[in-house]
Amino acid sequence: MKLTWFGHSCFRVETGDSRILIDPFLSGNPTFEKANIPWTDVTEGVTHVALTHGHEDHVGDTVRVCKETGTTLLAVHELATYLAGQGVEKTDPGNTGGMIPQGDFDLTFVQALHSSSNMVDGRPVYLGNPCGLVIAGKGDKTLYHLGDTDIFADMALINELHQPQIGIVPIGDRYTMGAKGAALACKRFFDFETVVPCHYGTFPVIDQTADKFVAEMGGNRVLVPEVGVPFEV
Repeated sequence: MKLTWFGHSCFRVETGDSRILIDPFLSGNPTFEKANIPWTDVTEGVTHVALTHGHEDHVGDTVRVCKETGTTLLAVHELATYLAGQGVEKTDPGNTGGMIPQGDFDLTFVQALHSSSNMVDGRPVYLGNPCGLVIAGKGDKTLYHLGDTDIFADMALINELHQPQIGIVPIGDRYTMGAKGAALACKRFFDFETVVPCHYGTFPVIDQTADKFVAEMGGNRVLVPEVGVPFEV
């Protein structure tokens, strides 16, 4: 399995012949824009876009990517319906606990402690459950993108059901777990082979580096990615 981080919570996941773009917040993402990465490096060959929830810093450029590539959108029902109304033609919706088979991988929506909405005409519109994403590659590893979440005890059930080897973990604080909570979640509830931090460095109100998280983890199993640089897990 190959991953590429494009800042905030956006990752490209390659497994088999599938290329999954998670939470494609690119336009307006200072981490991505500072790296001067060509748009085609992100979207070339993308087969799926998968969303954790409806906030703008996660939905981001979903409509543009789906229109340009004709790819399939994987999202909870309300969010998929909303984006279909914005011009996304191919959706494959689900909801918490539901598994969606996709050929090279199975995607399961799991609980996240957060919220999910978008602003329309100055008012928030409800967009279904916020979720984490479990991506089980067939003949490959299982990855768990936690989305935006706090720590919660039922993470133990997610581990028992799915046994993910790779964890993509929000660490930035304020809107998600901070370093201490994220490290406790990883150490108490999971046996990740590799932990990849995300959701930091994007906005001034969240942590700017992964340093505090790495310290809380004792450096153990943490891979701090470079923006736009693919890595194998």
